[in-house]
Amino acid sequence: MELVIDKVCKSYKQNKALIDFSLTMTPGIYALLGPNGSGKSTLMNIMTDNLKSDSGTITYDGKDIRKMGRDYLSLLGYMPQYPGMYPQFTAEEYMFYIAALKGVKDPAAQIGEILGEVELLDVSRKRISSFSGGMKQRLALAQAVLGDPKILILDEPTAGLDPKQRISIRNYISRIAFDKIVMIATHVVSDVEYIARDVVMLKKGVIVDNAPPAELIRKIEGTVWRLNTTEDRVLDCQRKFTVTNILKDDAGVSLRILSDTKPDEAAYSVAPSLEDYYLSVFGNEAGHAEAGE
Repeated sequence: MELVIDKVCKSYKQNKALIDFSLTMTPGIYALLGPNGSGKSTLMNIMTDNLKSDSGTITYDGKDIRKMGRDYLSLLGYMPQYPGMYPQFTAEEYMFYIAALKGVKDPAAQIGEILGEVELLDVSRKRISSFSGGMKQRLALAQAVLGDPKILILDEPTAGLDPKQRISIRNYISRIAFDKIVMIATHVVSDVEYIARDVVMLKKGVIVDNAPPAELIRKIEGTVWRLNTTEDRVLDCQRKFTVTNILKDDAGVSLRILSDTKPDEAAYSVAPSLEDYYLSVFGNEAGHAEAGE
């Protein structure tokens, strides 16, 4: 099983959203990271055949997905960032409705199992209008995995979830990904650091890096520092260096700093994370990409 994206380009008037994007995907989880406007949503819309590229091709096992038509769509599970749902439906009714659209045969057992996995089984007969944002998010994931799709495309799958639910959903995605091609677009870097086989860093429509998380993290070893200091020095440090975290407690202020050289005599080297690498690549463009958004 292989999905090959070859030199895909897409522009909106003068704005180039994707430039010669190429990626070969086999079963496993691929994380798509980049700040807003980097082209993530455009890529996913092209991968789901909701949007036509200006040039380039996407093939599944050697067949152009545009020529495959419904045969390709039957392989696909998609969770958009802002899924549209019918609020008058119950969760169970919505799942049966999606099952009918997908042509899933004998869906009852599968629906019960999936709703259990996303911790919605006990509210399966409640109307979606009564659901919180996090519950709707989990239902959106549930409909995406219904029918056991071979290709799963997830846009911000853990947005709005509490830490416990995040871990549960992350583990669930990881568990079902053994025989699927899974693409996860997210701002929550910690959600993919330990489950992605490869991380694709996208900046202004161009891949700026693509490697396993551990390999990316190794690139910035020796450039992440901890500095225990006083509150009056924080602004000065922020002007001089990339400060990725500020922690204030009774003992003072602790800064996490990205710097190629030792930023202060009192600073000491600490182990880098994928978030550190993300911030080293995107800098101020990264906004509030996280550990918590």
